[in-house]
Formats: sequence, C-alpha cells, structure tokens
Amino acid sequence: MTSALDGALVADFSRVLAGPYATMLLADLGATVVKVERPGAGDDTRAWGPPFAPDGQSTYFHSVNRNKRSIALDLSDPADLGIAQDLARHADVVVQNYKPGGLARFGLDYAAVSAANPDVVYCSISGFGSGEGRDLPGYDLLVQAMGGLMSITGDAEPTKAGVAVVDVLTGLHATVAILAALRHRDVTGAGQHVEVSLLSALLSSLVNQSSAFVGAGVVPQRMGNAHPSIAPYDLFATADRPMIIAVGNDGQFRRLVEVLGRAELADHADYRTNTDRVSHRDALKGTLEATLTTRGADDWQRDLTAAGVPCGPINSIEQAFRLATRLGLEPVSDIDGIPVVANPVVYTATPADYRTPPPTVDSDRDEVLALLRERP
Repeated sequence: MTSALDGALVADFSRVLAGPYATMLLADLGATVVKVERPGAGDDTRAWGPPFAPDGQSTYFHSVNRNKRSIALDLSDPADLGIAQDLARHADVVVQNYKPGGLARFGLDYAAVSAANPDVVYCSISGFGSGEGRDLPGYDLLVQAMGGLMSITGDAEPTKAGVAVVDVLTGLHATVAILAALRHRDVTGAGQHVEVSLLSALLSSLVNQSSAFVGAGVVPQRMGNAHPSIAPYDLFATADRPMIIAVGNDGQFRRLVEVLGRAELADHADYRTNTDRVSHRDALKGTLEATLTTRGADDWQRDLTAAGVPCGPINSIEQAFRLATRLGLEPVSDIDGIPVVANPVVYTATPADYRTPPPTVDSDRDEVLALLRERP
C-alpha cells in the first residue's frame, strides 16, 4: 500500500524533541528521513536515561526516532560537510533546530540550500524566533515558564506539565507547516522557508487562555484542576479515590444532579446556567462532594457514564494504555521486536507505516550515500 509521502526525502538536522518529533511523523507517512548526527554520541537524547530500551538506547530517543536512517557527520570536516550539503541539495524537506543563523557558516542555511535546491521546503525551529529572541536558549521548561504555561498550571505554586508539551506542540505545528508547504509546491513548483518557535507555538496552543487576554484583557491565573469558564469541570472527592467530572453544558449538569439524587440543583438560582455555576463554583463543588463521598468512584463512574455525564478516574500511564487497548485503539506497535507507541491517526488509504526501529548512530551511512548517488 502506498504511503502519503512515498518518495519524499527529508534531511533532518534537528535533535532532542520538537524537530525529531516532526520528522518522525513525516517518516510514519512514508518519507525517507535521514537523521544527521554528530559522530560518536549522536543525538543528546540517546543518553537521556534511565529508562533504557533493550537495545541500550534511551526510551526517550526511541519515542521520536523510528523509521529514520542515521548518518554521523562532522560539519567541521570538509568531506562530511560535503555529504551534508549534498543531502540538503537533494532533499525535498530540510528540518533544523540549530540556533538561528547557526548553519550559515556551513552553507546549510535556507539562503544557501535554496540557491542550489530552489524547490526545497526548509523548516527552521527555534526557541524564541529568528529576530530579537535569536540568542535565547530554547528549552521546553524555559518556554513553559516564560510563555505563561506554568503561571496557569498547578495549584499553590507554578508547575510544569508532566511532559515536554511545548516541544511536542511545536513539532506538530512544524509538521503542519511542512505539509502545507509541500502542497504549495505541488501547485506552484516553488519551495519556501517556514519557521516556528516554541514561544509562538505555545501562545497559539494556550487557545482560550490566550484569547482571554487578547480579547478581553483577562490575565488567567492558576486554578488547580478547575476550568476558568466551565463548572463543574474539576477533580472531585468520592468515598475511595478522586475522579474527574467534566460537565460541558446545562443538559449534562441536569443529568449529573439527577444521578446524585439532587435534581433540585438544576433549577437552583445559583446553578441554573453555566455562568451561574462558574460564579458559585466553590459552593457547588462542596455541595456535589457531600453526595459524591457517600459512594466509591467506580460506582459513580458507572452510573454517571450510563446517564451521559462525562467522568472518569485518574489513570496511571499503564492504566491509560490498558484502556486504549481495551477500546481497540491499538496504542502500541512493534518493529523488529521493539515496542513503539503507535501513530494516533487512522487512515483509510495511506496508513502510518512502521518500517524500521530507531537507528543506532551512523548505522545507515552506506545506504544514505548510495541513496544520494541515485538521486538526480
């Protein structure tokens, strides 16, 4: 079966997470991705452990590097630099996350690459853009802090997300940009330079919280597990363990209080509409928990789910994978005996393809050099 990006060559000069995540998604769709690494150690994340996979590489590295070919190139060595430039000259897509301007001295910046390869789609990923923020280091935790995410996450003190979510979101935005630029090239024949920064990707991804500031001048604050604009939409105590209840409209609220045996609350002046409930969220939470704590979370989840009220437990990651498996979502795939987290998208015609496990450093040098010799 043909993959969506069969025949596309991606020169991947990125490392760590945002860029490698984007290029892995392209590789899942059939692109040939050549990962350029420094000789010896390779990508920094190869050593980011424990935990380590059975092949000795970190599971962090495994998370974003399947379906790729690795070649180790020392860009300060003329022979290796020539290979890197040749790769960029033949590539349909170049992805890099060096400090802005960092590849210019190697003749691998957009100006140099596009001069030799005018229809290239060249994607630059940075922390704070290529302008005034060009010299700021682009680490996920730093951007979570400086980009406002930590100011609205947690309870008593600013808290980072449990995963490098800004890197992941930036990788997704980069993938969308690359695919859009490839489509533009299909129509016009012209390549282009696309840039995405971690800060811009985060501000866009803050969606309603960013819009609250831009559109209404409201500066969002930390609210723990509560939602700034919806109630009840929070973590609630039960007789044995906490659970999430996520009521999104008045009908769901009415069904919630009916299951709790408190149907009169649906018409209470303080709770009749979502705006009313948001204004009286603390009192409402206390009222609901007075009933919720009389039974266990599993019992409530069964009855509330049957009534169409969104709710659920706080799962561990292990429990989340078990849930996805039970629901038939197939969250894990296998490549040559190495388990990998599956691509989340289901395609009817061009499904994600799992061809090769994450490579070892420079494991594909001969294959890459042969590939370049074959390219026109």
